Amino acid sequence: MIPTLQPDKMGSYAPDDVIFLLRDIGHVFLEMDNEKREQLIQSGTHYSEMLPVEFQPSDTYMNLFYKTLDAYAEKIALAVGVVAEQMIKNRGLENLILVSLARAGTPIGILVKRYIFKRYQVNVPHYSISILRGRGFDETAIRYILTQHPLGCLQFIDGWTGKGAITNELKQSCQKFNEQYQVQLDANLAVLADPGHCAAIYGTREDFLIPSACLNSTVSGLVSRTVLNQQFMDANDFHGAKYYKELEAIDVSNLYIERIVTCFDQVQSKIVQKFQEQAISPITWQGMKSVQKIQHDFGIDNIHFIKPGVGETTRVLLRRIPWKILINPQDMHELEHILLLAREKNVLIEEYSNMSYACCGLIKEL
Repeated sequence: MIPTLQPDKMGSYAPDDVIFLLRDIGHVFLEMDNEKREQLIQSGTHYSEMLPVEFQPSDTYMNLFYKTLDAYAEKIALAVGVVAEQMIKNRGLENLILVSLARAGTPIGILVKRYIFKRYQVNVPHYSISILRGRGFDETAIRYILTQHPLGCLQFIDGWTGKGAITNELKQSCQKFNEQYQVQLDANLAVLADPGHCAAIYGTREDFLIPSACLNSTVSGLVSRTVLNQQFMDANDFHGAKYYKELEAIDVSNLYIERIVTCFDQVQSKIVQKFQEQAISPITWQGMKSVQKIQHDFGIDNIHFIKPGVGETTRVLLRRIPWKILINPQDMHELEHILLLAREKNVLIEEYSNMSYACCGLIKEL
């Protein structure tokens, strides 16, 4: 395993927080409006071959982001601590390497790294890599990590679970990589929130708003979604992404991290208590059962048109063409940003309580 390739420096985070193992493709124009992208995706083009136009949040929406961040900062800090303690219990600290899945996993990986340093004074390496549904993780990035850290024990991290597509993708990728290179990558994914009941390591199973799901690049180090387009990319290179330097004025990536880090001390005793109490409940794929029920109740042919959970529903409203949004009435009071986006985009909202999620986005069939 001798990667001679070096990744490009990118993102607005400090290199000590995370190293993105990506190729900067800022010179290629790949952005398309949601309507055009949706047509291409539905006619068979892989979503990773193009990019959505970066969402520019309104003042109302940004105010909501700040309000949500204040409301949930302690809750996120608590979940981060619980996840970190589980990782340490499972893997130890000596050779631990954090590998977050870009983009949603990146802020969570940074928070876990910061927590470990604050509590144990150990500076754990942290990389962010690309994983794509149907195409697996970036093998060049994994080879790079293993050459830098031959004894490294890799822990994959993401923000939240929806249906569990990435959980499955990661399992398949690790299996394939392990067979090819005779290594033993552990495919157990760690997430902050696991409403899909499909992750082995989680901070909570509650489907709540992680404020970093509200925004796109401006809360993920100004890095775009990851891209794999063989028309202009080398198959053996890192997956690509864009670094949106022009959005620096509205970047809240580091503000988000610092705001949550300030809560670690005040929730430390709760972290220890919750970690000790939280008997890891089994992986039941309960979320997938909810999705199958929704598919049946609404007569939806393609399961990919169903995006459950707060994080995924937000993405549907920001990046896809929504048909309707299902809201669990008991969670209505916590979904202000979903209701705001749906109103701004004239999307139908329907109450639906027969699911393990707070909400679910349904994509319009074109």
